[in-house]
Amino acid sequence: LYTTPDSCEGRCGEPFSEEDECHCHSECGGHHNCCEDYERHCGPAGFSRSSDSITDQELLELSEELYGMDHNKARPSDIAIHPQHLAGPEETGDKQDRSPQPLYKYVNEELFSKPTYASFIKLLDNYQRATGREEEVTAEELREQDRFLQEVMETELMKRLFAFLQGKNRYGSEREFLQDLKEMWFGLYSRGDGERDSSGFEHVFSGEVKKGKVSGFHNWIRFYLLEKQGVVNYFSHNFNGPWDTYPDVLGLQFSWDGFYKEVGSAFIGCSPEFELGLYTLCFLARPGRPCHLSLGGHRLSVQTYPWTKSTYGGGRRFIATAYVMSP
Repeated sequence: LYTTPDSCEGRCGEPFSEEDECHCHSECGGHHNCCEDYERHCGPAGFSRSSDSITDQELLELSEELYGMDHNKARPSDIAIHPQHLAGPEETGDKQDRSPQPLYKYVNEELFSKPTYASFIKLLDNYQRATGREEEVTAEELREQDRFLQEVMETELMKRLFAFLQGKNRYGSEREFLQDLKEMWFGLYSRGDGERDSSGFEHVFSGEVKKGKVSGFHNWIRFYLLEKQGVVNYFSHNFNGPWDTYPDVLGLQFSWDGFYKEVGSAFIGCSPEFELGLYTLCFLARPGRPCHLSLGGHRLSVQTYPWTKSTYGGGRRFIATAYVMSP
């Protein structure tokens, strides 16, 4: 189901990329850089068909489609941000607050009444941010996870993503896709001392604190809500994307209750389903490697990593992290 950087499973015929650890295209044998399992997956008796691989061009085209289908995104009039200081490379790590005003000047909170936003926001208080402390998941929290996934699957964007993945033989039914989304994003694993203290969703969207630093925390809605409460303090930005509508991308520095995030990144103004969908696509297609996409004619990349220390469902990987890359 998943591709991994050192395997040809699901990657037969994938075009050459210098970023890959090993290769699965038909010429790799002559270059002596095939993955070890090339013959098993891609040889004459292999079961991983080249038509099931996801090409770079398909990623560019599908990401543009999903961008156009983000019907729940913020309009330009819904959000006003105040980026203030542009930090240079030597400034991002010095923990200096160079922006006296909040990042968000205005957000139209009517956005948050949309079903995918409302169900997403209900998930954010389900986690304790410190790693090493076991997460206790209540029946109500499990229902909130199911409700969120049901709501996102009602959107045109996620239905299109499923149709694409089904066409690539990644999933046989929408139910199977939904169940795997729940496991890869909400399944618990140990990021600390053996306690089941983390999940992909908690890390990426809610944020964690590990060894005195903010870890993950790549979501604009979470940031806005905590900044409004006075819990998050925006320091500066090191990247502001080229988009003049939403979603946009911001690389930023901030503190959360005194814990610092040196270089963070976030889509600004996208819907929860857009972020979930794009990260899921990249996790399935290019785990552990930059995933090159196109949004509104502008290129960008998403980086995801699988959690390698534990698995579920016969060897499938949880999401360790996913974020949009800022130069």
